[in-house]
Amino acid sequence: MRVETRIAVMGIIVEDKESVGELNALLHQYGEYVVGRMGVPYRSRNISVISVVLDAPNEVISSLSGKIGMLKGISIKTVYSKMPE
Repeated sequence: MRVETRIAVMGIIVEDKESVGELNALLHQYGEYVVGRMGVPYRSRNISVISVVLDAPNEVISSLSGKIGMLKGISIKTVYSKMPE
């Protein structure tokens, strides 16, 4: 039986560099669902902007998004594809 998955993009802004280790640990923990990831350091603002593309069940995407959102100094928004695959 195949589990339904969706494509989602997480937009993450890191304002507190001390939380980067925890963020990377979470992304590694959910690595089997990560299709790709791009990070851009915005040095003049002293922040980093990261986008993560996932192909995962809704529950997995929501769980990861919630855990990242609880990290200090990190903001996240998640956009889901309209249709399950």
